[in-house]
Amino acid sequence: MVAALPAAAHDLRVFASVAGDTVTVESTFSSGRVPTEGEVRVLDAGNVLLMTLDIGAEGMTRFDLPDGAADSGLMIEVDVSEGHSDYWMLTPDDIAYGQNNGETN
Repeated sequence: MVAALPAAAHDLRVFASVAGDTVTVESTFSSGRVPTEGEVRVLDAGNVLLMTLDIGAEGMTRFDLPDGAADSGLMIEVDVSEGHSDYWMLTPDDIAYGQNNGETN
């Protein structure tokens, strides 16, 4: 059990949200440390890669909501240089809520 704790301390956490027509992706390790290198992949509901972006300063990436995403949703995958990866699903309901209640950044 003790041997598993250090690995768990470095889990990657990914969160994505929509405000208006902007998607924001935030990535941190469970320790609170921010990844400094890596990429964000955005895929549609058919698992088609729409774009690949740098992870961004302070683990944050922003991009315009792709056409059609409101109807099908998005899969946001984050892969960091430390060998960790995780993902976040934005459902059509999540996107509609963010578009209707969010402010553009």
